Amino acid sequence: MLSKLLRPARTLPSRAIYARSFSASPIARGVQEITRPAIDTPLSLWNFTEEENMIRETVAKFAQDVIAPKMRDMDEREEMDPEIIKGLFDNGFMGIETPTELDGAGCSFTSAIIAVEELAKVDASVAVLCDVHNTLVNTVLRLYGSEAIQQKWLPGLATNTVGSFCLSEPNAGSDAFGLQTTAKKDSDGGYILNGSKSWISNSAEADTFLVFANVDPSKGYKGITCFVMSKDMGVQIAKREKKLGIRSSSTCVLSFDDVKIPKENIVGEIGKGYKIAIEILNEGRIGIAAQMVGIAQGAFDHAVTYAYQRKQFGKYIGDFQKMGHDFAEAAIKIEAARLLTYNAARLKEEGRPFTQEAAMAKWYASTIAGEVTGAAIEWAGGVGFTRDLPLEKYWRDSKIGAIYEGTSNIQLETIAKLLRKQYIS
Repeated sequence: MLSKLLRPARTLPSRAIYARSFSASPIARGVQEITRPAIDTPLSLWNFTEEENMIRETVAKFAQDVIAPKMRDMDEREEMDPEIIKGLFDNGFMGIETPTELDGAGCSFTSAIIAVEELAKVDASVAVLCDVHNTLVNTVLRLYGSEAIQQKWLPGLATNTVGSFCLSEPNAGSDAFGLQTTAKKDSDGGYILNGSKSWISNSAEADTFLVFANVDPSKGYKGITCFVMSKDMGVQIAKREKKLGIRSSSTCVLSFDDVKIPKENIVGEIGKGYKIAIEILNEGRIGIAAQMVGIAQGAFDHAVTYAYQRKQFGKYIGDFQKMGHDFAEAAIKIEAARLLTYNAARLKEEGRPFTQEAAMAKWYASTIAGEVTGAAIEWAGGVGFTRDLPLEKYWRDSKIGAIYEGTSNIQLETIAKLLRKQYIS
């Protein structure tokens, strides 16, 4: 749907065309154009292209009309509804940055971030599926895959096949490069994969997997290599985790036992998997920030709406001064997190350094998501503590933001190191 509705270079009267990179990748840089207002003054972070605004409206409508009625049941069953996954594909939400010639929508990175935010306002579990698929799986293949790999894998990922990003292991969480999964070269020139992965999102629904394994452990992290494979090549789901939040988003332990992978399935260069992982997780953190902004906004909207429906002592509870001040402070925090997120996304698009800004966005958005969702439960009183409102779900879903794709402590460490470089002589 998006690929039909959205055209990356739509020229309108009174607008000038500016070249914009939709990706930091040299492959994509400069190959598309978008319309920007013909003005000489700087633009606000709330300036969006027609395509980005259309994506926001389309995703928001899909989330309210299709996801919201099924959200509670999916959370209770801890399973993603297949019809929702199909809807994500049918609407073009699973190939937002993928070029149109590969069946994607050919839109900006910010478009993907907007989509994640809008989905998370209704159900963070669906946002996770879309986020991991777009910002990690698709992006790795688009930026580092050979032309043959892109032609083979990206069209399916844009139209009908869920992708999963397999990096973490039991002993390789925050220390992602301590992984022990190996890929040893065989006599045919291919590789034999052995090991296991933990905390892998989308793994129950996925049919395409990006797996990081070490082809030469003697080289340490410099032996890490990225492979692309389909589930039928030998991916085994050993365990599905029972989680506090984002319950309908699958998180599994995967096993690989003597899985044969042809050398053509190497993504990027041998031994460069660590570089791919570092760079792509920086981008992925912007997606997590968008999830957390959406969660906070969703909880805020439900709680404040309730506060102006329920009366105590003859007036709406939202009209009590303390409540109003609480709302104001929460709204400020949400907007600050949103602008940090949009800023990091725009920097990434422009090919400028964004590691520090991505870490700041993820840390702050995760922090305020926990604060706002917790406060929202209290604003609604006893009802907020029940499942009559989805506030307890927003609170449960918010907790993962401080953990995955780099814990909050890792984000602070990253920011501190980058600050040191700016100030040390």
